Amino acid sequence: MSVSTAAARANRGVDTVGRSPEELREIVSHWGAELELAPAETIIEWAAATFGERFAITSSMGDAVLAHLASKVVPGIDVVFLDTGYHFIETIGTRDAVEATMPVNLLTITPVQSVAEQDAEYGKDLYRTDPDLCCALRKVKPLADSLASYDAWATGLRRAETKNRVIAPVIGWDAKRQKVKVSPMARWSDEQVERYIEDNGVLVNPLVYDGYPSIGCAPCTRRVAPGEDPRSGRWAGTGKTECGIHA
Repeated sequence: MSVSTAAARANRGVDTVGRSPEELREIVSHWGAELELAPAETIIEWAAATFGERFAITSSMGDAVLAHLASKVVPGIDVVFLDTGYHFIETIGTRDAVEATMPVNLLTITPVQSVAEQDAEYGKDLYRTDPDLCCALRKVKPLADSLASYDAWATGLRRAETKNRVIAPVIGWDAKRQKVKVSPMARWSDEQVERYIEDNGVLVNPLVYDGYPSIGCAPCTRRVAPGEDPRSGRWAGTGKTECGIHA
């Protein structure tokens, strides 16, 4: 369902007042090193026990590994998906399949403006003329808004994906959003991900098997040739490597 996360949680009677930034930073300081070498399931279990319904995971639907992990540990967990309006149909299909087959509460978040409204205000195809602004409007701000009623969020971020993510902590402090940022799979290798998918029959976006190892918005994602960096297909030729969510 496409909803405001805050509104959905209010309707469910979820407490919208969480810990202060100081309290959250103290949790990170205490538990970060403690959980650095813990299994992904243990990290998710800790986060759910610590933050309760003020903990959610996000997924870009390249695969459903994190959603699968979390649903085993915390059935009914909130899974936040950002629908930018530019996704491949295969990505939307993967989202729909996750919602239909896993015990999760899938929340589809959309930007304030439709693509047409954005075109009218900023000019057609903002992703070409100013990709950073496009990402800010269609990804970064919607995510910040959707996380307003959570104290902690989990991502599928892995250090093996790109050199820019080498230092991604398992339990970190998201200073920009004043949240605890949890990366249960940070230490996982590509081989570990593949093995988990095979062993558990996890849903994978079909584009992964069609030359798209890293999947973003359709206009800004191309196929990757064998041997290329898996993320080289994102914003190819622009020098841009991240959308800003993990900056």
